[in-house]
Amino acid sequence: MSRLILLSAAFVILSAQSSRADDPVFSGPQAGEKLPPFEFKGVFGDLAGKKIDLIKRAEKKSVALIFVHARTRPAFGLTNLVMKFAATRSKAGLDSGVVFLTDDATSTESWLRKVEKHFPKGATFGLSLDGAEGPGAYGLNRNVTLTVLVGKEGKVTANFALVQPSIQADGPKILKAIVDVSGGGKVPSVEELAGPRYRGQNSRGKPSTDKPSTDKPNTDKPNTRRPARQNDAKLTSLLRSLINKQASKDDVNKVASEIEKYIEKNEAARKELARIAGTVVNSGKLSNYGTAAAQEKLKEWEKKFPAKPQERAKEKPADKKSDEKPSADKKSAEKKSDG
Repeated sequence: MSRLILLSAAFVILSAQSSRADDPVFSGPQAGEKLPPFEFKGVFGDLAGKKIDLIKRAEKKSVALIFVHARTRPAFGLTNLVMKFAATRSKAGLDSGVVFLTDDATSTESWLRKVEKHFPKGATFGLSLDGAEGPGAYGLNRNVTLTVLVGKEGKVTANFALVQPSIQADGPKILKAIVDVSGGGKVPSVEELAGPRYRGQNSRGKPSTDKPSTDKPNTDKPNTRRPARQNDAKLTSLLRSLINKQASKDDVNKVASEIEKYIEKNEAARKELARIAGTVVNSGKLSNYGTAAAQEKLKEWEKKFPAKPQERAKEKPADKKSDEKPSADKKSAEKKSDG
């Protein structure tokens, strides 16, 4: 009898752990929501240095947009795969682009120019004008690695918030979403797009001793060492509602009350709110975040819940890693990684 009870308890524990592991992660507007226009800075070719509004440029056509929150090898692998395919759908009216989110645009742009040859042609690559948080109206989650949005006629049709991007797991779903908004047809396999290197062969068809560059996170890159924060789905959802451009003043006050009630007995959420409010208010882009009422709330929280000195010390390495001077070993590792 006792053995049966123990087995039942173990099943309950394992089920609870599985449930937590499967909790959804949100980043950006969800399916059915609008794709707000926003500008970013072009990096390559004729668009270098110019402000680009991909959503406005696409007008009523279809669009595939990737926000890169962290520079890792899996992120590069999946981004390149998706953009390579997206370029083939341009004649079907698909506009595609990649936006790198960073607090150090100068350093990131310099790095992008060094690795330009590794990116596929036909897509637009650029830098966020809104720092690592990205455009305020999008409500992006900086705890993910990639936010992939597919849309048509100004609305999101598919959203992929990826903490650990995978070509095998995520590639087919994203490719299908792109096919669905760009005229339909056959969804290619990831092997067809990625080529022999992904299949474990070299260009001559012989087994390759090199692992695909998408198998291992590039932990040598400065931006990969972000703090291990747990995603607070509830706080993220509430903040997205707060900065909704369509929210009335009463809506903003109601959501703000919910947020303050939520963080009252949740120290981790309070710290996260303090960090976000401080970042947004001091970014110089506050006007991009919701209505005037929402902006006032953010300024109020920035003063009411200031980040403690020790919290700021912990934040600085993660948010502005590129400000650090890399050691000789790091420079060597970056050169190997870039190649």
